[in-house]
Amino acid sequence: MAEADVPVDTREVRLQVAASRQEESGHGIARIPRDAMATLGVTEGDIIEIAGKRTTTARVLLPYSEDEGLNVIRLDGLERGNAEVGSGEHVLVRRAESRPATRVVFAPAQKDMRLQGPAQALKRNFFGRPLTAGDLVATRGQKRVQDMPPEIARMFNAPAFALTQIRLSVVSTTPKGIVHIDENTEVELKAEFEEPRDNRAEVNYDDVGGMEDTIQQLREMVELPLRYPELFTRLGVDPPKGVLLHGPPGTGKTRLARAVANESDANFFTINGPEIMGSAYGESEKRLREVFEEAEKSSPAIVFIDELDSIAPKRNNTPGEAEKRLVAQLLTLMDGLQSRSNLVVIAATNRPDALDEALRRPGRFDREIIVGVPDQTGREEIIVIHTRGMPLGENVDLRELARMTHGFVGADLAALAREAAIEAVRRIMPQLDLDAQTIPPEVLDNLCVTRTDFMDALKRIQPSAMREVMVQAPTVGWSDIGGLDEATDKLREGVELPLKNPQAFKRLGIRPAKGFLLYGPPGTGKTLLAKAVAKEAEANFISMKSSDLLSKWFGESEQQISRLFARARQVAPCIVFIDEIDSLVPARGSGGGEPQVTSRVVNTILAEMDGLEELQSVVVIGATNRPTLVDPALLRPGRFDELVYVGTPDMAGRLHILKIHASDMPMTSDVDLAAVAKETQRFTGADLEDVVRRAGLNAIRRDGSEVGEVTNADFQEALKDSRATVTEKMEEEYAKMRGELKRRAADTGVIGFITPGMLTPTRESKHEPS
Repeated sequence: MAEADVPVDTREVRLQVAASRQEESGHGIARIPRDAMATLGVTEGDIIEIAGKRTTTARVLLPYSEDEGLNVIRLDGLERGNAEVGSGEHVLVRRAESRPATRVVFAPAQKDMRLQGPAQALKRNFFGRPLTAGDLVATRGQKRVQDMPPEIARMFNAPAFALTQIRLSVVSTTPKGIVHIDENTEVELKAEFEEPRDNRAEVNYDDVGGMEDTIQQLREMVELPLRYPELFTRLGVDPPKGVLLHGPPGTGKTRLARAVANESDANFFTINGPEIMGSAYGESEKRLREVFEEAEKSSPAIVFIDELDSIAPKRNNTPGEAEKRLVAQLLTLMDGLQSRSNLVVIAATNRPDALDEALRRPGRFDREIIVGVPDQTGREEIIVIHTRGMPLGENVDLRELARMTHGFVGADLAALAREAAIEAVRRIMPQLDLDAQTIPPEVLDNLCVTRTDFMDALKRIQPSAMREVMVQAPTVGWSDIGGLDEATDKLREGVELPLKNPQAFKRLGIRPAKGFLLYGPPGTGKTLLAKAVAKEAEANFISMKSSDLLSKWFGESEQQISRLFARARQVAPCIVFIDEIDSLVPARGSGGGEPQVTSRVVNTILAEMDGLEELQSVVVIGATNRPTLVDPALLRPGRFDELVYVGTPDMAGRLHILKIHASDMPMTSDVDLAAVAKETQRFTGADLEDVVRRAGLNAIRRDGSEVGEVTNADFQEALKDSRATVTEKMEEEYAKMRGELKRRAADTGVIGFITPGMLTPTRESKHEPS
């Protein structure tokens, strides 16, 4: 039969475009409904043709479980760009056949990209994948088969081409049409940058992780007015004029704005705050007007203003006339644009409170969207994005990394991936010949990033939102604490359970505890308990001392505390630990010559812990050995919900502590730690650690540098030199304090007290204090 007589399959279906999952980005696949597959006569792995404003190709897979019954086609950002459609638009899908290619030419689609590696690596990377000239494609790292969806693992098992995902343009194919690379295909990689059809090679929604709700809000505000202005005309209302993105630095505000511009197929104009400022009179306003005028001529367009606070600060607080005129010009431009149906202004700032109030009203910035610190699911999406092209080792668990990086924003996670890659490069440095121009292919093929590389990188990357406060990654767990079972159980129930399983509290309609006050004699392990609960709950841990928060300047102490709690909210889940809290929040009105600063500090902490702005996933733990000096308003439920007594350990607890401290000590067989524990009544954890330390010193003193093992005699000698920090009288006093604190928690009329038996008058008292 002649070629012209071959029947053409004209069956096609019309489907609505939706975004695919992050882990499938760059694989060149499309998921369509089962009934559409039956209509087209295709099965998993077959090739389809997707016709939007442009025609492209992909391999077909079954739909996600949540898409059953929906008439949608799932495409990643590159596939949507190749078809020149956006999410929500419709495409026609037809069955297609691909022919083996004799020659395929690729070129970098990203500027300033220097490619190394033979074309053979590209051939392996895209082996069997359908391609058409003009498509944008992306290289993939060598993922483990168990990390891939099974249907993708069957189709793709290609080695990595580079340590980062590289986007390439398919310049030409021989023959034309839909082709695939096989064993006989000649692959060429051009060195020069090939200008893509549009700017979708830069950033799309697939390159922005952990922002599903934010993207949805932005699409409503930006894409609808740009794509379908007639909707607002029909409703008789003006479309939205502007969107203000605000949140901590590094969360992806600028990247998100670029993704929206690319996906909505709009012209993108950027105004970087400091760059708009001119030295001549009126020059700044002129530059601003020029950008808006050019954007109007090129509509549909998006004007993106980065660091808005630098060009639109509050006019009341700005002494310079140039800044005031610039703010007024911006206000005029946002109000003066006609109809604004094809022009949207997006602005980003991490200091929304510094903006002029006139900008923050409907008609200028109609909606303010918070781009916050991502949660664990969001962090996993971001890590997947930054490790797409990375050859990962067998033991790399991205979900584990997401769980360990509380408080990390997108920029921090990008830095983590980069540092891990540098660790991998550092490992192969001895194999490199620095005089050679290229790296041997076998070295590149064996290069991979392991779990150890990520763990080493974690030691050097600190959450950017926590740089200004002291943040620690505790290494102490419950197994490192002995003799404090009751306190440990209370903290596990009150801190670890709500942070790990908040749904249980929501189901019961109750709130978790906001604060815990650990009190007891010195050396019993209060600070150690706080560190252990932070590690076991997998939360950020901020340790503060009163000296860090108190300042000689009027009002600065309160600002420091407000800033501390604001940071804790940003990097939640977070544990704020305040040691020796009695010096920071003493009972108000109790110290004759006490400066007023402590009263204001107490008021600020009271408002932060139980004010209008609630603490979400933030737990405050205070520690003191003088609980009766703490202001009583802090000791009520809703602030410090639990008062946890941390006392001296019993016999079993002392034995556990001794075993912990002596775990790395070589000892002779005659050492009986149980006997030592029996002789150390009222010893605290610090005292017992001192006993073990002194026993080791005695062994060194006896044998010098040739010391081998610690003997029972060394421990007996250490016991003679040691003493219990807590006396019987102190235990009696703390027993009285426990009873007093329990009574005090129930007595809401008491406004303050100093020591047991020395209470200040209550509100009901009819007598003046003597």
